[in-house]
Amino acid sequence: MTVCIEGRRCLLGEIVDEEMRLNDAGRMVDKWWKELENKFPSIEIDAFMTMPNHFHGILVIDQCPGTRRNVGAALRGRPEVGHPRRGAPTLGDIMDWFKTMSTNGYIREVKTQGWPPFSGRLWQRNYYEHVIRNESELTLIREYIQMNPTKWAFDKENPMAIQTAPAKKEEIENILGGKP
Repeated sequence: MTVCIEGRRCLLGEIVDEEMRLNDAGRMVDKWWKELENKFPSIEIDAFMTMPNHFHGILVIDQCPGTRRNVGAALRGRPEVGHPRRGAPTLGDIMDWFKTMSTNGYIREVKTQGWPPFSGRLWQRNYYEHVIRNESELTLIREYIQMNPTKWAFDKENPMAIQTAPAKKEEIENILGGKP
């Protein structure tokens, strides 16, 4: 899934030498992402990356009571035991909690530490999601997430993106197997 800061404002850090350098706000967002497993015991977090104005993360949502499958087993189609858990969190529940907690944390720090304020909301209203269906797709998406800082100069989420640099863009797409 991917979630963006409202207005694509770069509030969570910066890219330096193709590496993400989190500021305090970015570290706070990471903290709340990692807290998801404690809040929702039926999920596992996988690869994630906080970017200057957006966030990418892989979540595994286990709908089976009494089981805790690992990412590989879930993607290999291992048979599920039992019935879907009643009241298990949806992706919407999880993202609402993450966005609420990180927004509240950000607001606290605007008031106490002078972080840059935002008007309206911190995060955009919705988020992008994609269901990962197999190991090869998981590998590609993990690589995409990890490589995201290296392609920041060309990223559509970057307000200062370079629009005409096909050689670097082609190199990055080749690493990702042709996926932008």
